[in-house]
Amino acid sequence: MLKFLMLNLVMMSFVKSWSTIQMSMLAASFLVLMNLNHDFYFFNLGGGLGVDGLSYVLVALSVWVVMLMIYASQGVKKLKNFYPEFLFMNLLLMLVLLLTFCSVSYLMFYISFESALIPMLVLILGWGYQPERIQAGIYMLFYTLFASLPLLVSLLSLYGAQSSLSMLLPLKGGSGLLATKGLWYFCTVFAFMVKLPMYLFHLWLPKAHVEAPVAGSMILAGVLLKLGGYGLIRVLSVFPNENKMFSWFWLSVGVLGGLIVSVMCLRQVDMKSLIAYSSVAHMGLVLGGLATSSLWGWTGAVVIMIGHGLCSSGLFCLANVVYERLGSRSLLIGKGLLNFMPSLGVWWFLLAVGNIAAPPTLNLLGEISLIMSLVSWDKAMMVSVGLLSFFSAVYTLYMYSLSQHGTYLNSLYSCCSGKLSEYFVLLMHSAPLNVIFLKGSMFLSG
Repeated sequence: MLKFLMLNLVMMSFVKSWSTIQMSMLAASFLVLMNLNHDFYFFNLGGGLGVDGLSYVLVALSVWVVMLMIYASQGVKKLKNFYPEFLFMNLLLMLVLLLTFCSVSYLMFYISFESALIPMLVLILGWGYQPERIQAGIYMLFYTLFASLPLLVSLLSLYGAQSSLSMLLPLKGGSGLLATKGLWYFCTVFAFMVKLPMYLFHLWLPKAHVEAPVAGSMILAGVLLKLGGYGLIRVLSVFPNENKMFSWFWLSVGVLGGLIVSVMCLRQVDMKSLIAYSSVAHMGLVLGGLATSSLWGWTGAVVIMIGHGLCSSGLFCLANVVYERLGSRSLLIGKGLLNFMPSLGVWWFLLAVGNIAAPPTLNLLGEISLIMSLVSWDKAMMVSVGLLSFFSAVYTLYMYSLSQHGTYLNSLYSCCSGKLSEYFVLLMHSAPLNVIFLKGSMFLSG
């Protein structure tokens, strides 16, 4: 089925009809979801490709988010802003993501992992909003390339030591002095920490989000940030002793960095900037869960990655709807949206509740697992995790109340409340976020 999907992507890249690609992507996304319940481990696809339960869930998320990207980017078609090239870049990005999640070799995974940067850079530079998009693209390029070269050297060294880079074989970290093994470990995981992104190396993310078009923001928050978590899951098993030795460092940076970023969210007046910083806070919690190397931590990290991919992508879509109406993303200008866009108020509420990780959203399931793993690792983490959860609710309610309530500007009164395509995109974000919670046993079963 995945072979058929990849072949379908190649064929769709030559089609220039927007509606044809929309319907094809919708059919493909539902086709992928139909097989989501299958329990398999590294099902062989041939050509160095394979898929297990973890990679298939992220493949389904990739197809789903790219489908919603195309539906949310109607403005590109309306303005005739090189939309055949725009569709081609979206499909190319999805093909690269599928190759990344289905790679069985670490080297092929690295090549696909880095190749995802090129379509994303073209989307930001070609269809971004402001002249600062060039600076944002350069930030993203240099941050990720700076961290990726040590990973390549580490993988080549691993191949020299083990004569294999297959994920199907148990690989062991380097032998020799402790300092050398620690250096090897940091060179391997650093590229994924930057892509996650880890606090202190996250400055490229808000810039990329603010300058990217709505499709770029949706795929960046929905899938590309998950590449870092997926890569960590794949490589941390190679260095079990080193990960146990430095877990305190990743836990500290992840949880305390997320707490600092949560406070920074309260100072943001740009909607997209606030949502982007909130992604850094959520991914800090994911980093902490992965560093514990426990079943609760890894399961919660995967569930949070899926839930955050849907929730954050939907919030960026809502921010774009407001930007198309008002011509500004400022929370100071876009006040009182309930007065002249009342039908979108329920979607703001549902996605804000998902960002807080309130029931019955999928994020709640993930946060319970992560909190259990962090508190089990050290009871002193209760204070930091409690503050992180508290500030997560504070900045989300700050965004919701400031945007929905208050006195609106008189010049904004004559606005279209919402379009059918926008309601469809928001429904396709919030429905899985609340429905998959009912099938949480699928994620929590070993």
